[in-house]
Amino acid sequence: MSDTKQRLLDGALAALREHGVTGVSARTIGAAAGVNQALVFYHYGSVDELLGAACEQATRERVAAYADRFAAVTSLRELLAVGSELHEAELAAGNVSVLAQMLAAAQTGERLAGPTAAALRMWSDEIESVLRRLLAGSPVAEVADLPGLAKAVAAAFVGLELYEGVDHDGGRQAMAALDQLAVLVEVVDELGPLARRALRSRIRSHLKDGSTA
Repeated sequence: MSDTKQRLLDGALAALREHGVTGVSARTIGAAAGVNQALVFYHYGSVDELLGAACEQATRERVAAYADRFAAVTSLRELLAVGSELHEAELAAGNVSVLAQMLAAAQTGERLAGPTAAALRMWSDEIESVLRRLLAGSPVAEVADLPGLAKAVAAAFVGLELYEGVDHDGGRQAMAALDQLAVLVEVVDELGPLARRALRSRIRSHLKDGSTA
């Protein structure tokens, strides 16, 4: 990648953090990047295309930066602790705000929807791989939609930034609720073999009843 294209990607993120998505333009991006604003269109075709590329690149780098931490996680509560630490660090760096701004803009901007969804999938895919490893053999895995759960966890950490902006205590309460859920899963996994088999049987029975209802 050329130095100019990278400067534009960095400038797009800087402009997004400073001005919000409604204030981002070729002019504000060019100013942040220290280049002529016409280069936005020369290299990326449009402001939206540049924003999408910047969001995807930044997310890919952040996911890679936390890969070792996710790989070392040994419990759901530890996963939530890493997620909370990640959220605080990304919030302080302005990266959660960038993703939240992109999500808001993607509601009405079709060209931003694809790259924003791709950025979210990078996080949820990473979380899903951890969940599959942690819950392998657990009765919980038989009833839990792990891809859906991974998306819910990823969405929660993005949405907390918006929630905490108007209700900080509510955001903390939401995190505590996730931690309580993790405790429940740990309790289930600590049951003896007979109790686990009984629970697995009850889960299968309920799933069967639900599918025929």
